[in-house]
Amino acid sequence: MNADTRCGLSPDSHYVELAVEVFSMLADATRIRIILALRDGELAVNRLAEVVDKSPAAVSQHLAKLRLARIVATRQEGTHVFYRLTNEHARQLVADAIFQAEHTLGDSPAHHQSAHIMRSVASGARD
Repeated sequence: MNADTRCGLSPDSHYVELAVEVFSMLADATRIRIILALRDGELAVNRLAEVVDKSPAAVSQHLAKLRLARIVATRQEGTHVFYRLTNEHARQLVADAIFQAEHTLGDSPAHHQSAHIMRSVASGARD
């Protein structure tokens, strides 16, 4: 708990308002899909548009907002611009939100089942 307080995880933290801004930035299905698409590495706008099934123009607008929020960063290679997540926190935040959503649908969410399978495989590998 003390470590949480030092890291800004207290009710009176000055980061609370910034956290609200992060949540509002992520309160869009296309932006969530973009973050999920970028979790394994960088992609160009056209490829992101294909993955999230939106027009390149719409994806570009969402990426501009995510970039302003410092959730994504860019790298230019010639005429191509590649987008990537700036750190693992947005990916983890989206994953946790999806895991929370899974809990609303049933008693045994998929992420618990896969964790159980992984533990079983790991313990079997040690035998």
